[in-house]
Amino acid sequence: MRGLRRAAAAIDAKTPAHRDRAIDGLRALALLAVPTGHWLLGGFTLDAGGALHNASPLSSFGFLAPLSWVLQMLGIFFLVGGYASALSYRRAVARGESTGGWLRGRIARLGRPVLGVTAVWAALIPVLYAAGVPGTSLRTASTLVIQPLWFVGVYTVITALTPWCIRTAERLGAWAALPLIGSVALVDFLRYGPFAASAPSWLSLLNLLPGWMFAYQLGVAWGERKLGRRGGWLLLLGGAALFAALLLAFHYPASMVGVPGEARTNSHPPSLLVLALAAAQSGAAILLRDRIGGLLRRPALWAPVVVINLSAMTILCWHQTALLATAVPGSFLGEIPGLTTGPDSFAWIAARVAWLPVLAALLVLIGRYARGFEAPWQRTSHARRALAGLLAAGFAAFALGLT
Repeated sequence: MRGLRRAAAAIDAKTPAHRDRAIDGLRALALLAVPTGHWLLGGFTLDAGGALHNASPLSSFGFLAPLSWVLQMLGIFFLVGGYASALSYRRAVARGESTGGWLRGRIARLGRPVLGVTAVWAALIPVLYAAGVPGTSLRTASTLVIQPLWFVGVYTVITALTPWCIRTAERLGAWAALPLIGSVALVDFLRYGPFAASAPSWLSLLNLLPGWMFAYQLGVAWGERKLGRRGGWLLLLGGAALFAALLLAFHYPASMVGVPGEARTNSHPPSLLVLALAAAQSGAAILLRDRIGGLLRRPALWAPVVVINLSAMTILCWHQTALLATAVPGSFLGEIPGLTTGPDSFAWIAARVAWLPVLAALLVLIGRYARGFEAPWQRTSHARRALAGLLAAGFAAFALGLT
């Protein structure tokens, strides 16, 4: 404990005085919600051939849906992403850096870890198949690994629009996010309203960019000092009221994540309910910023935030691998409570909660080696980079069912 206190004190001492600890704390909270949500709200069933299939406790326990309201924190992630990107872009411009140079650096930071995890899994699949893992289990595993990575693609596109977001925030302030939520509302009306029967299946994809850009635009306005406490209260109360109305009057699905067998989903692509939650969460974050920043002046609280933020993409890319590192070997042993048994009992919930420390420890162990993918690949030859790209493309094709 004494060593941990010294390490925490050293991290605190090295932190620049101008560092916005509240923003880093919010990002760390949103990051931790991703593996926690996937580990708690995702499960498996085991068929007669010993193959794993995806399942969810929400299919049996609908009353757990409010848990997804807490664990769905991508709105916070995009909010702080917009805030940080606006500041980073302003600093880059002040240094004389071009927009293209700034954007290439941001894309490389996002792309390296994704390329790493997909290339590693592309190499693992034939090895696991040769070791006797059923093809169905490998399909299930691939789906889980690639599932969180859609976020990186969307986030990259939105990051590329940062200069436009800044200019819009300069003119309209936080109101620049209003057309985005209006666009999502219109698409939801067309696909769920009186014209739903004639709405094309691809219509929901129109929500993908404005749906996630909404909180990012709010973050840019916040970083540009166009959004303060008054706006925070408006977002919190307005978002909560809209959320309640959509649930009670318009009968949106209560779960913020997809539930197997359900015809409608809120998150892929985001529905208006996701934006209502993001608005309320963003308002709460803005209002609690000073309090969070004050708490993180304590070295013991600040040090974990720093470690989590330094490993952000590793957590995002590899947390499902930690789950699969237990479930795939476990499938050879048969039904293991909370792991390979169906998530349809209270015993499963208790067992899965007990598995969480094991999964977290495995993620830390994997991260010790996988975190190298986040660093610049300065010593990697062009041939190796091309090979990694081919492996990643092959894995994506396999995971998406294209091969």
